Amino acid sequence: MIDLYYWPTPNGWKITIALEEMGLPYTVHLVDIGAGDQFDPDFLKIAPNNRMPAITDADGPDGRPISIFESGAILQYLARKTGQFGGPTERDRITVDQWLMWQMGGVGPMAGQAHHFLKYAPNMDPPQDLPYAKDRYRRETGRLYRVLDTQLAENEFVAGDFYSIADMAIWPWASLWEGQQQTLDDKPHLARWLDRIAARPAVRAGRAVAAEKRGETRDKAAQDRLFKQS
Repeated sequence: MIDLYYWPTPNGWKITIALEEMGLPYTVHLVDIGAGDQFDPDFLKIAPNNRMPAITDADGPDGRPISIFESGAILQYLARKTGQFGGPTERDRITVDQWLMWQMGGVGPMAGQAHHFLKYAPNMDPPQDLPYAKDRYRRETGRLYRVLDTQLAENEFVAGDFYSIADMAIWPWASLWEGQQQTLDDKPHLARWLDRIAARPAVRAGRAVAAEKRGETRDKAAQDRLFKQS
């Protein structure tokens, strides 16, 4: 049994989707980031960067428990543990790792900042409506999605003709393209891929975990805990 420390955000969905796809049993421990649960001392022992998701696997390497934070590292670990979705050959695994790192270093941070400055910051108390920041992250997110559309023009999935943890990492962020003020009109391959991944039963199941907890409205105290606490 894997203990998953989770909140229904794109980074959290990566891991619920992977666990569902891999058929691994797991127990969800909700980390309410609006309430400040990520700063709990017990959670910090597992995830010292005070970010979810994180996991604890009682059946880790050599049969000993292990805790892992950072969604990309968790995906790589689970792929190695199960022998699934990491790529069928060494060359394929390199491609998967490239696109996983592309998500971790590009799409995640840029789309996350786009969400923040386009949706959350203007509604903060006091409002933070910053045209330069909004345009900067909107444009960079669009550029990244054009890169992805180009890759998908020649590949069924992100890393090739096989479904992988790279798809599981990118889809949760790309699926929120509307909130990032993007368009799919000029990205037909991305649109096709988004629909195909969304139709997978394990993706639907992973996306649905604690979906009722996901909300757009946060009070000032929650905003301070999310955006101002160091």
